[in-house]
Amino acid sequence: MIVTEGLTKRFGRVTAVDGVDLAVPRGVRFGLLGPNGSGKTTLVRMLLGLVHPTSGTVRLLDRPMPRGAGAVLPRVGALVEGPAAWPHLSGRDNLRLLDAAGRGSRRRGRRDRVEEVLRRVGLGAVDRRPVRAYSLGMRQRLGIAAALLRGPELLLLDEPTNGLDPRGINDVRELLVELNAAGTTVVLSSHLLSEVEALCTRVGVMDRGRLVLTEDLDVLRAPTGRVLVRTPDPAAVVGLLDGQVVGRDGDELVVRGDDPAELNARLVAAGIAVTGLTAQRRSLEQVVLESTGAGSDQVDGGRT
Repeated sequence: MIVTEGLTKRFGRVTAVDGVDLAVPRGVRFGLLGPNGSGKTTLVRMLLGLVHPTSGTVRLLDRPMPRGAGAVLPRVGALVEGPAAWPHLSGRDNLRLLDAAGRGSRRRGRRDRVEEVLRRVGLGAVDRRPVRAYSLGMRQRLGIAAALLRGPELLLLDEPTNGLDPRGINDVRELLVELNAAGTTVVLSSHLLSEVEALCTRVGVMDRGRLVLTEDLDVLRAPTGRVLVRTPDPAAVVGLLDGQVVGRDGDELVVRGDDPAELNARLVAAGIAVTGLTAQRRSLEQVVLESTGAGSDQVDGGRT
């Protein structure tokens, strides 16, 4: 679906994207993570042909970019660096104009297409007020609606929940899961760990222009080989398990072991009360912190 090799973009002395080799297979929900300034948006813009790379190659839907943009972009929905709109027009009129400008678009069914995407993003009951009177969250929903107009095979969304309240974030998450289940590949760029962790099946982590990690989320959050045990009698657990206890915080202990059920049976057989027991997993936050260096807003040899 997406393949880049050695993709690099320099702006003067600043290298915004540095030798990125990325492969996004069809059908996934891919989260591109990284702090502001790490190169995420520049990478997405190069994927769409909006920015030409200094070096390296991009293939989108099996075609080279930007040379294949004419054939590729009608099959792609995108929201990059915030939604664009004619501010004096209503949301409906904006979408009708966008649909009319689309390559191969037909007038027949246009009204239904516009009403359908407005409904899907929660703007079905919006009135005819101009977009300049919309809240930031409404503008963001309208931008997502525009990305859905053509029934895309691939969605590229840069910070799609920016400006949305918690209900709106949940609505967008459910919509993207629904679209993905119907066959749309979703690529989401965000600096919000919680957003990516809740939605995506595979993640890539960018740090100062480099792609430092790409992996399935389930693999990254696999059990660590330790079990978290909560008990009102931690001293008894320490006494029973001897050297297996590797950490303690109040009534919670970290115990070496791969089988929580076996450990629970052993504690119960010894007459020790257990109030909580779970396999320890790394959080996505831990994974990102281990993979990245200093924040992208720090000055380092001409990079910002």
